[in-house]
Amino acid sequence: MTLGKLLTVDQILPEMRAKERWSAIVELADVLVHSGGVDPLRRDEVLAALRMREETMSTGIGFGIAIPHASSEHVSRVVAAFGRSREGIEFDSLDNAPVRFMVMFVVPKEQFQVHLRTLAAIAKFLNDRGVRERLGQAEGAKEILDIFANSGR
Repeated sequence: MTLGKLLTVDQILPEMRAKERWSAIVELADVLVHSGGVDPLRRDEVLAALRMREETMSTGIGFGIAIPHASSEHVSRVVAAFGRSREGIEFDSLDNAPVRFMVMFVVPKEQFQVHLRTLAAIAKFLNDRGVRERLGQAEGAKEILDIFANSGR
């Protein structure tokens, strides 16, 4: 599954306001709510699942990348959001570097294989330095979406 198929322009924040991990997670969770991926009445439960996962170990994987993720019975399909921070977000990452690119996704509770495949695809995609450079230079949400749609094959 490519990010180009998971994301729409409405699920991309070209410039996140958050400066630290928890507020960044809330900011992207709100994108999931506003884009219709998460029921507003279930926002807090989805956030709790994301927080529980994050408390196990930071999803800041290094190279300026974080991939907060969780499974939840409150989504019926994989939902995702992307955020970029030019200043960087303090995320307690594995390499202690600030996060510039954040992909958050939530999968239905019983879809363990989908969860693993989605996580692997995102990590592989963002591990490409060229992709990160293009994402960093992109002018807005549409250009970011085009990078996801055309590069993740």
